[in-house]
Amino acid sequence: MIVDSHCHLHDAAFSDLRATLSRALEADVWGVVAVGCDPPSNARTLEAVSANGKAVWPALGFHPEWDHLTDEDLARVEEQVIANHSRLVALGEVGLPWYTLDGAADAASLMVRGRERLGRLLALATRFDLPAVLHAPHGAAMGALEALRAAGVERAVFHWHKAPREVTRAILDAGYLVSVTPEVVYRQRDRELVEWVPLDSLLVESDGPWPYGGEFETIASGPWLASRVAEEVAKIKRMPVEDTMYRLSVNACKLFDLIWA
Repeated sequence: MIVDSHCHLHDAAFSDLRATLSRALEADVWGVVAVGCDPPSNARTLEAVSANGKAVWPALGFHPEWDHLTDEDLARVEEQVIANHSRLVALGEVGLPWYTLDGAADAASLMVRGRERLGRLLALATRFDLPAVLHAPHGAAMGALEALRAAGVERAVFHWHKAPREVTRAILDAGYLVSVTPEVVYRQRDRELVEWVPLDSLLVESDGPWPYGGEFETIASGPWLASRVAEEVAKIKRMPVEDTMYRLSVNACKLFDLIWA
C-alpha cells in the first residue's frame, strides 16, 4: 500500500470523489494528500476531507505559477490556513514561479513578488508547525531552499522535483524530501534522480489530473498512478515492491504526521 503525496482532488476530473478513492484503493493507494492552489480550490479540498476524512488529508496552498492570483487572494489563503490549521497536514502547494517567467518582460519583479509571497506563507508553516509542499522546479529550487531556511521550516518536500544535482544534494542535506511522478517510468532525468537519492528522502505522487505520456497516454491521471510510480522506484532501486512501498509510506507518514490506519 502507498500514499499519493500530491494530488489535486479539487479538480473537476475528480467530481465523483467516492469513485476516485475506490479506484485508488484498488490500486493499493490507501490515502491521498490533497493540495490546494487558491481560495476556491482550498475550500473544495476541505470539502473533500469532510466527506472522506479517513482517505484524504488536506493541504491548503497558493500556486506560484497562477499569475492571476492577487495579494487579496493571498490574504484569503492566509485566513483559510489560520482558520483550519488544526485540520491540515501541510501547507501546499506553495513555492516560486519558474515557467511563467519565461518570456515575461518583468520576470525579475515577478520573482521578487514570488519570494515575498512565499515568505509570508512559510511564516504560517513555521507558526503552525506544518510541512511545506513546494513547487520550485529547475532554477527556482535554490531560492525555495533559501526561503525554507530563512523561515525555519523543518519539514518540506519539493514536489515533482527537477533541479541540478548539487541543488538536490543541498535540499537533502537540509533534511528535506523530493518526490517523483509517473514520468519516472519513461523519463531518464527522473530515473537518474531516483537512482542516487536515498529511498528515505523520496516520496511518490500522481499530481493528478496532470496527464502523462508513455504507457499512461490512454489512462486517466489520478491517485491510482502513485502505486505504479512506487513499482518503478522499486525496480530502479532493485528492491522488493512491498518493501519499497512500505518505506515510501513511512516517509509520507513522517513528513505529514499521518496515522497509518
